[in-house]
Amino acid sequence: MSAQAPSAVILVRPRRFTPNPATAADNTFQATQASTRPELLAAAAYKEVTALAEALEGAGITVHMFDDHEHTRPDSVFPNNWLSTHAGGHVAVFPMYAPNRRHERRTDVLELLKNRYRVQDVIDYSGLEQDQVFLEGTGAMVLDHVDKVAYAARSHRADPVALERFCTNFGYEPMVFDAADSSGAAVYHTNVMMSVATEFALVGLDMIKSTIRRREVAERLATRGRDVITLTNHQVHEFAGNAIELQAPGQRLLALSRRAFASLTTSQKDLIQQSCTLLPVDVPTIELAGGSVRCMIAGIHLSPRPAPVAV
Repeated sequence: MSAQAPSAVILVRPRRFTPNPATAADNTFQATQASTRPELLAAAAYKEVTALAEALEGAGITVHMFDDHEHTRPDSVFPNNWLSTHAGGHVAVFPMYAPNRRHERRTDVLELLKNRYRVQDVIDYSGLEQDQVFLEGTGAMVLDHVDKVAYAARSHRADPVALERFCTNFGYEPMVFDAADSSGAAVYHTNVMMSVATEFALVGLDMIKSTIRRREVAERLATRGRDVITLTNHQVHEFAGNAIELQAPGQRLLALSRRAFASLTTSQKDLIQQSCTLLPVDVPTIELAGGSVRCMIAGIHLSPRPAPVAV
């Protein structure tokens, strides 16, 4: 078992789906428009989330699925932006940058966590939205749960005030850097450019502007002998960094999109497969919204409650 890799996840399956116009300005991974009719786009997104759930469950991962019927929550398929869970029974709820994303937060998700897992406290940072302070969960941060490091590409979606509060409350060391793609556009979410697993990390190192900071990030990721797999800008834009390690019975998995999988080289795949089984899933419709498989998964790092004893 690995503290880094959760064995249970939350997915949100949208009945309505479209790339969010409110986030298009700073999300360069997002398609500017979708020519497909809205009802067909929504149906395709629904099927892709269902297929991801089936692939995860088939591999032995516990999936808690929530359907979303709202037409006013275009990005509800990405619950990791508003929710994170942590060993010891801790849950965080985050402030969101786009106003039309703020009602993605769901009490039924929190209630399930409390009922099925040991939750000691829920720390809600969403009130910071009133002060225009945002921290979009494990999109804005990539967390090393073993060494307790919070990697964050600097952006208005990862405010230093909120980041410092989170790190203080949850015991993480913040490691902040400036990152941009080859066109100079700032990376909007850290989890599109890096993924930390137990024995390796995928990271678009060339996107980190400072050569000194680039070296510091690589050295920190290599703690405990972790292999640092450098991604090209092209691979990052193919969502190769937007992957998540999960713990299945008897093995660890790396869940990622088919598009991301196709962009990896043979040597990169071989290195990953020394400790993980690659689990690619097709999510091309979801990727139109600027996120991929990692963004779709909120990992559960909580201890399950024992099953009720039948009387």
